[in-house]
Amino acid sequence: MVRIRLRRVGAKGQASYRVVAADKEAPRDGRFLEILGFYNPRTEPATIQLKEDRIFDWISKGAQPSESVLQIFNVTGTMERFDRYKKGEELETLLAEAEAGDAVRNINPKTTHITKKKSKKKETESSKEATPEEKVVEEV
Repeated sequence: MVRIRLRRVGAKGQASYRVVAADKEAPRDGRFLEILGFYNPRTEPATIQLKEDRIFDWISKGAQPSESVLQIFNVTGTMERFDRYKKGEELETLLAEAEAGDAVRNINPKTTHITKKKSKKKETESSKEATPEEKVVEEV
């Protein structure tokens, strides 16, 4: 059975994912049949690029999307467009609609830098120190 699922790529702690069609038995980052898109959750908003014509082809052949991929498809409206494709709507119209949605959704492809939270010890030390304005008030 073929599954449409995420394949992790990127460095340690900087994950991004490829949406791939792979055999159900293959490992997460192992052998796959075809790359269907790209997903980067580290951008704001998340970058999602999909080849919807190939996705429609795989789903019509019986491929099942994983839970996480199904959520991505629902965010992009891919499953709604697939239902309309099954009912007989033209593929070109649906792909043009998908490209318009991509242009609106994928504004900034640069990855944001996620800072680590301060430890509680450092936060309490910094809150104990008085600001320069507070020092002036204490001197008067």
